[in-house]
Amino acid sequence: MMATTHALAGVVLGTAVWALVPEAGMLPVLAAALGGLFPDFDLYAGHRKTLHFPVYFSALAVPAVAVAALNPTTTTLAVALFLAAAALHSASDVLGGGLELKPWLGTSERAVYDHWNGRWLAPKRLIRYDGAPEDLALTLAFAVPPVLVFDGLAETLVIAAVAVSGVYVLLRKPMVAIAETAVDAMPDHVVDYIPERFVRDFR
Repeated sequence: MMATTHALAGVVLGTAVWALVPEAGMLPVLAAALGGLFPDFDLYAGHRKTLHFPVYFSALAVPAVAVAALNPTTTTLAVALFLAAAALHSASDVLGGGLELKPWLGTSERAVYDHWNGRWLAPKRLIRYDGAPEDLALTLAFAVPPVLVFDGLAETLVIAAVAVSGVYVLLRKPMVAIAETAVDAMPDHVVDYIPERFVRDFR
């Protein structure tokens, strides 16, 4: 799924908590958005393995949520929401496509790495690939609650995320074709700096 889909999934969690504890402010909502994004910071370094922890994030989220439920401060809620959103992201990537650069072909059986069991989990392909039309539909669905609840900057950021998602969906496949041409034209000493998985698929 797209990074924006994951971020907005976190925002939905944050919106629900904000509705229950509005006095905590917007920091927990921001933490939830960041938690939804965080695992994808490994995009160019062991993607879906380096920062994706479906078991460990979940294990950390459970006590953090319990602490936040017993003592709902801005800090405890922010920590709990960050971990819960990161866990949701890491676990839900198994519902999408594999790691190949053309995931619509369905050739990879690696969706997300399970560090606890030391193995890759296979993709379910309910969302065929990041940037698929059904991915955009999920993004739109996740955008509805925060747009209805918030206004001002928060609403603007959610709408901007949806707009970015729409552009990405339109460019998803053309971007791969452009990248293939670009990598083929690069000298070897430049290609050495490109993550291996990109070069492996292109050359």
